[in-house]
Amino acid sequence: MEDFLVHDVKRRQRQHFHIAEALRAAPKVQYGALPWRMVDGTLEVLLLTSRDTGRWVLPKGWPHEGMSPAKSAAQEAFEEAGITGAITRKDIGRFHYLKFRPDKRSVECVVHVHALEVEKQLDDWPERLQRKTQWFLRHEAAERVDEPELRDIILSFVP
Repeated sequence: MEDFLVHDVKRRQRQHFHIAEALRAAPKVQYGALPWRMVDGTLEVLLLTSRDTGRWVLPKGWPHEGMSPAKSAAQEAFEEAGITGAITRKDIGRFHYLKFRPDKRSVECVVHVHALEVEKQLDDWPERLQRKTQWFLRHEAAERVDEPELRDIILSFVP
């Protein structure tokens, strides 16, 4: 546990060091999915861990050439979490975050989030060995994510 805390403090220090640099450039656009399902009348949200830090996040990524924003978000959901389903054409909100690159530089990203009603969760998918997935109640999912704007999207989402 102590190693985790030291790692987390160092990660946050690096983030603060690079914030000014990232904010000088225009944010880079990404597309993400808010995976959801209803279980006995209760909304659940699927989160997954990031590959780098193990934080709880939504599936998201860079635009895919030739795909609409919604299709790009759905593709990321398949690759990162092994889920498929119906996705909204229009985004349900946007959030900002800092993406840290291997060279220690950071870039500000704005993620356009599309709601994805999960119809199937596969046993095998491209990033299965690199991430964990878990279903949470809405308020639990909102507590697990770091970004305040994402927290608001989760809490205000109405299927």
